[in-house]
Amino acid sequence: MRQMGPVVMNDIRVKICGLKRPEEVAAAARAGVRYVGLVFFPRSPRAVSLEQARSLALEAPVGLAKVALVVDADDALLDEIVETVPLDMLQLHGRESVERVAELRARYGLPVMKAVGVASEEDLPALQEYARVADQLLVDAKAPKGSVLPGGNGLSFDWRLLAGRRWPCPWMLAGGLTPENVGQAIALTGARQVDVSSGVESAPGVKDLDKIAAFARAAAAAGAEGAVPRL
Repeated sequence: MRQMGPVVMNDIRVKICGLKRPEEVAAAARAGVRYVGLVFFPRSPRAVSLEQARSLALEAPVGLAKVALVVDADDALLDEIVETVPLDMLQLHGRESVERVAELRARYGLPVMKAVGVASEEDLPALQEYARVADQLLVDAKAPKGSVLPGGNGLSFDWRLLAGRRWPCPWMLAGGLTPENVGQAIALTGARQVDVSSGVESAPGVKDLDKIAAFARAAAAAGAEGAVPRL
């Protein structure tokens, strides 16, 4: 009779987006977060300057991936960001076309994550299209009409829309996640990566260090619940 081996954990990767202070980056690293997002969108309360972003990126520990979030940025702005800030990934959170995603991936030689807003089943085909050219997908709640922010609105969508669906590249779940609901979101979608911004804030643009830790713990617990035995 074969003996059961140790439990293999289904690791959940966490991204904390919209960091502005060194202590937030440090808290994310302590919590075991894999990605931190730096926002280059002036209308966001989480926007950082090039100088701020460079300082935060340089202080980030090795192994913590730095992601630049941009919204329909032109080449001039992207050139400046990439030349100034040591980055590991670009996150395109606007209306960038499939062709634009492929172009930027080739231009900068960095992995590209494309955010796609979802509100209903009719939004899902776009994920397949972008998956052909992006290194990762960010499946986010579609911003409401009239919103000045394409993401970070604290809204979620019907997570059951994603149940059992997979794409040719890795994907990350976002939109309205909090320490209280991330476990349910992971269980319903099968997501192995999750992104949070407003759900770990005490005020718009101000991260709560305890909430960062609580979110990471909740995501890890959800991964442990999905662990499978090694035979």
